[in-house]
Amino acid sequence: MKKGLFVVFVISVFTQIAAAQTIKTGVLVIGKGDNAIGSGFQSAISGVKTIMLIQAADLVVTPQDKNVSSGLESLFLKKMRLAKGISDSLSKVYVDETSANAVLKTWSDSTKNLTVLRNVKWSRIKRSGNNWNVLLEDGRTIKAEVLVNADGSGNVTEALALKGAVKKQWQPLNYSDNLYRGSVSAGYWVNNSNANVILLDSFLLPKQENLVVLNPEDESFAGGQAAGATAAYAVFFRTKTSLSVLKSIQKELINHRLSVMPFADILHDDPNWKSIQFVGLSGFLKASLVKGLANFNPEQEVTTAEIKAPLKEFYYKAQIWFDDYKEANMTLGAVLNMICMVGNKSPETTKAEVQKRWVSRYHFKNEFDLNRNVTRREFAVLVDEYLTPFDVNIDKSGRVIR
Repeated sequence: MKKGLFVVFVISVFTQIAAAQTIKTGVLVIGKGDNAIGSGFQSAISGVKTIMLIQAADLVVTPQDKNVSSGLESLFLKKMRLAKGISDSLSKVYVDETSANAVLKTWSDSTKNLTVLRNVKWSRIKRSGNNWNVLLEDGRTIKAEVLVNADGSGNVTEALALKGAVKKQWQPLNYSDNLYRGSVSAGYWVNNSNANVILLDSFLLPKQENLVVLNPEDESFAGGQAAGATAAYAVFFRTKTSLSVLKSIQKELINHRLSVMPFADILHDDPNWKSIQFVGLSGFLKASLVKGLANFNPEQEVTTAEIKAPLKEFYYKAQIWFDDYKEANMTLGAVLNMICMVGNKSPETTKAEVQKRWVSRYHFKNEFDLNRNVTRREFAVLVDEYLTPFDVNIDKSGRVIR
């Protein structure tokens, strides 16, 4: 009897030791650069238990002054200014390694769902079904549902036999097709331009389920943030990365103030930033691409020619409306008339609502005048508010699904 109890006791002890040596998490991010920082923080912020595995004492932050800063990058720079006593929110701040790591440590310590393991090396990475087991040199094992490869050394890529499979990610904003509608991040400075975007599919590899891969050639908070949201989506909704829903991930990122369109002249704290991002994705109003910048030109007047084709693509009734409208420019009255016809809304009620919200909600500076030509800013806000083009489904090529 005593011998039997002893055996049970020993088994129980070893079971507890094994459990103590196994760390379970939703998302595991391996890396120490901007890609890893963006991924780890966004995954945790999106509500998923996340571990950042850093095989060094410190993180490495690269210069960011030429990016179209938004999302976590803007928040990080704000924290850096506060740490250095800089009150001007638009002034540049020098990001030195010591201060950056102090800011990141304080930030990570206060971020729910985020655990940072520093100076911890892994020895082996292997699959467990669609999930991952990562063996650490100290004997522990991390069991993760999704792995984010943000490792700049190439060791993770080599261990997973992915050499040559990692895709180019940052690419120029291009209106020659509709692929830009699949953007999940924007504004990183590369090849003398920040008019660049990342498409969701560039993070995912064929036959590599629940693996999100970042290209180590381009370290960015913005790219990492999009990758983190993609990884978190699979865990949060208990699905596979191959089944990621583009619109859900885009909306999550925009809600966390990450630009998915690289408009250099629309700052992240602009009161109409979100509407301009949503309408920018639709292609109703396209950026002017000049000297490496994508400018939205918010105060420029809207022409009928620039919005006619994309609106007709999105809405059946827009085809009828534009067949009857012959003016070269869009007045405020014409925009409201079009919105009411396409969106089945009451003209009088809509006009009264817009007039009431003109300053208090929309923060417009021009007068409410139905005969005045509408600006791109005003058009974007009104169309986003009343026609919600972001809710229209598209396929992987960016074409509207009827």
